[in-house]
Amino acid sequence: MTPEAKRRAVTHLVTGGWLSQRHACRLLGLPRSVARYQAMPRDDEPLRARLNALATCYPRYGYLLLHALLRQEGLVVNRKRTYRLYREAGLQVRTRRRKRLVRPRAPMLCPDRPNQRWSMDFVSDQLASGGRFRVLNIVDDFSRECVGQLVDTSISGRSLARFLDDRGRATALAAYLDCLR
Repeated sequence: MTPEAKRRAVTHLVTGGWLSQRHACRLLGLPRSVARYQAMPRDDEPLRARLNALATCYPRYGYLLLHALLRQEGLVVNRKRTYRLYREAGLQVRTRRRKRLVRPRAPMLCPDRPNQRWSMDFVSDQLASGGRFRVLNIVDDFSRECVGQLVDTSISGRSLARFLDDRGRATALAAYLDCLR
């Protein structure tokens, strides 16, 4: 049963003199505040007319911008009320689909000498005892040589930066020594 039907049943029992309001509400499982509730309809016509006028004036505005305009005029305070009237009037603004920017992909150039480009990859595994460890592999893309490996239970950003700095200095020194030969 709807609350309105229960309210009518309570009114019938009370006006017929069979039960008091308290007993009728308890019998039907209806709170007494619901039985006593008197709906106070609002006059939404001026607000509805102004909303339609603003929507025709600003056709790309959604309900939030129209609500802001109505609020500036002092007509409405509640955003949910504006949304209800907006939907009842069928004033839904279609959202535009964003255009995807098509950027041409530049092909990755192949390195033509060692230490021009490195690739890094993290690998993790688990020991027989259940402990986990991670390995950072660094490979030179030209010579396919493993430049370095960092093995630890957890590799922090600080230790990774220190490792890469040390590898960079070592390879720069090796390249300099190769040039001297």
